[in-house]
Amino acid sequence: MWGCESFDEKIHSGGCLTPDVLVNHTTIRLKSSKRSKAMELIDNLREYSQAENGTVHYRAMTDVGDSDVVRFFEQYEDVDAAEAHTESEQYRQFVESLPEIVEGTIETIQIHADDVEHAEFTPEDALKTLD
Repeated sequence: MWGCESFDEKIHSGGCLTPDVLVNHTTIRLKSSKRSKAMELIDNLREYSQAENGTVHYRAMTDVGDSDVVRFFEQYEDVDAAEAHTESEQYRQFVESLPEIVEGTIETIQIHADDVEHAEFTPEDALKTLD
């Protein structure tokens, strides 16, 4: 746990590390023969997870270069929201299916950030940055 264990600990320590945002980027390679089943499981998890309290974004996408590679982008308001996600029945069911649908190892990159910037822009605005 990255935050304080108690309010008392926070008061006496002068503060605790509680990131404003937690981001997970996970990559899995699907077994080709199980791709259809895997995509159904992934879509069900994505739909449920996106609606969870504390979830900012929960996206699953296939790799442009290899449709058997799926990448998850998960953004949570805080560590507690991410932990609640991993304690859900839907997450548990998905993890239990991994040996059947995944080939090889799973990679997760986890980022804790206090300062996160968000930008939206048009294609024309992107072109202007080249000047």
